[in-house]
Amino acid sequence: MSSTSQSPDPHLGAESNLEKSVQFLKGVGPARAELLAKLGIHSISDLLFHLPRSYDDLTNVRTMDQIEAGVLQTIRGEVVEIEGKELHDGRRVTQVVIADAQGKCVAGVWFNSTLIVGKVRYGQQVAFSGKPKWYRDHWTMNHPRVQALDDEEGKLEIVPVYPLTEGLRPEHLRATMRLALTRAADEVVETIPDPTRTKRAYPHVAQALWQAHFPAALAEDVNARRRFIYEEFLILQVALAVRRRSVRDRQQAPKLATTPQIDAHIRKLFPFLLTADQDRAIVSIVKDLASDRPMQRLLQADVGAGKTAVAIYAMLVAVANKHQAILMAPTEVLAQQHWQTMENYLAKSRVRRALLTGNASLIATQEHGASSVAKRHLLDVLKAGDIDLVVGTQALIQDEVEFAKLALVVIDEQHKFGVNQRARVKKLGVDPHYLVMTATPIPRTIALSVFGDLDTSIIRQLPPGRQKVLTRWQSESQRERVYERFREELRKGRQAFIVCPLVAESETLDLTSAVEHYKILRAGPFKDFRVGLLHGRLPDDEKQRVMQEFRERKLDLLVATVVIEVGVDVPNATLMIVEHADRFGLSQLHQLRGRVSRGPMAGECYLFAGVTTDEARERLRAISRTTDGFTLAEEDARLRGLGEFFGTRQHDLGDLRFGDLLHDFD
Repeated sequence: MSSTSQSPDPHLGAESNLEKSVQFLKGVGPARAELLAKLGIHSISDLLFHLPRSYDDLTNVRTMDQIEAGVLQTIRGEVVEIEGKELHDGRRVTQVVIADAQGKCVAGVWFNSTLIVGKVRYGQQVAFSGKPKWYRDHWTMNHPRVQALDDEEGKLEIVPVYPLTEGLRPEHLRATMRLALTRAADEVVETIPDPTRTKRAYPHVAQALWQAHFPAALAEDVNARRRFIYEEFLILQVALAVRRRSVRDRQQAPKLATTPQIDAHIRKLFPFLLTADQDRAIVSIVKDLASDRPMQRLLQADVGAGKTAVAIYAMLVAVANKHQAILMAPTEVLAQQHWQTMENYLAKSRVRRALLTGNASLIATQEHGASSVAKRHLLDVLKAGDIDLVVGTQALIQDEVEFAKLALVVIDEQHKFGVNQRARVKKLGVDPHYLVMTATPIPRTIALSVFGDLDTSIIRQLPPGRQKVLTRWQSESQRERVYERFREELRKGRQAFIVCPLVAESETLDLTSAVEHYKILRAGPFKDFRVGLLHGRLPDDEKQRVMQEFRERKLDLLVATVVIEVGVDVPNATLMIVEHADRFGLSQLHQLRGRVSRGPMAGECYLFAGVTTDEARERLRAISRTTDGFTLAEEDARLRGLGEFFGTRQHDLGDLRFGDLLHDFD
């Protein structure tokens, strides 16, 4: 959807004027064509779709008696005086005075410009448009727009204001635009079906172009622009739908049936009843898996809403159909957490399962539980089909990993994987089903674009008994009071996190900060408690040891970086402090505080921030105000822009020429 001239344009007809250089237009010589090229305008089509950035509304016509200071308005009159003079400071001033029939006057004033002298004459009817001010004993306008009321340009009442480049005069561009519209607007191909245009009261594309450039009223421009935005979004959505269908038509996945017996057997493995939202997601997934077209579904859930249980249900459907399934996570910590969850659910089942990360190779059986194995052995049994479920990191997509009958790939937090890693996942099996899941609620705009070729299931509902997190933005003066609150809860057997941000890309500052904070807290405010440290620079086995000690309550307080953002599930940890909370995006703050709402006890999250920007204040107010992740996702996209959310600029969406996914979503 790029606006560059090299991109295919759905509006172009074959062998049309639209493809010709702008130099085919009268008055556009090589010099002006070069100026237009600086704006990305090469062809007549480029020119037609170079829409105004705003308009000067000159329809606010006043009589001399109705003049109002400081308001854009248009005053008409007869030229009664043209004068040029030099001021004492060396500046030249040109003054043109117009008067009405009663002799009331307005003076137009231009500094260091005499161009106006050649454009007006005594006795001519003209209009001045600008913001008047009272000067000494009369009304003046500095550098007003002047319209001769006896020529074509002078009949304009709503004047388009275009993006320009130095040397290109606005009146020249407007005149060239009129020529282009007259010559080529009728050749632009209409892409919106007539019934759709009629239903939405959108003009035909040629009429919309005229209305966008030279509207008779501002309402015409609004409707014309809506038409082009709608068309652009329609093309985007159709392209994504075609891509999705082409994948499904090209590929054939194994049919994975779910009988009432399979459903009942799987549900018995969960130590809880699934929520209505989880059940709805499962119904959609089961339908997808029963088809011979590969499932391509996005499962997005609010923090703590139970997406992993739904994913495990889907994986067990594959196993029940004598196929293999994998769950791939972006980090070792998250992979270990998923493994732990799966072990809890499947401890009494006969499902053969394994963990494969860069640091661990485990196989679990009903008889012996989980035990370490050599990686080579695990790869052999995977290839032989003697393992049903595998949880792992990107170690799963190494060339040496092969599967016997892989039917389902579950990818957690897909946006945290690089593009190349995602491409390699596609090679894991013969057209397996795909379930992409995230606990970062996605703005609707991104769900339609980045993930637009996936069907979507949403889980908002929290499990029964799950408590919301109390979130408070605290000043530094309240720190000791918050520490005392932590000590009070730790004495009762609760656990807590203190999170330090990633300050620099090198992580040096962050890790030093986390380590120093750990030392200070352990020797000072929390010297009577067991304090641990977790950050990304620790060896993998050390990370696992620290997390295991925290899960087993051998640590009371964990000082950590954002490595705990996703996948850490310790129901007894109910307290959190986030240091420098202004450094985090809303979605990340929401993920972090989700670590302290994993059990029946209400969590508490305290945000310390030395706020310096209005945007940071808005973020902190928003996170303190609501616990709804989907509401926060929309707010985060509004504050940070869609390009920053998930790094969507990596997804080759191109630039939209007319629409803005955030502001024009509806």
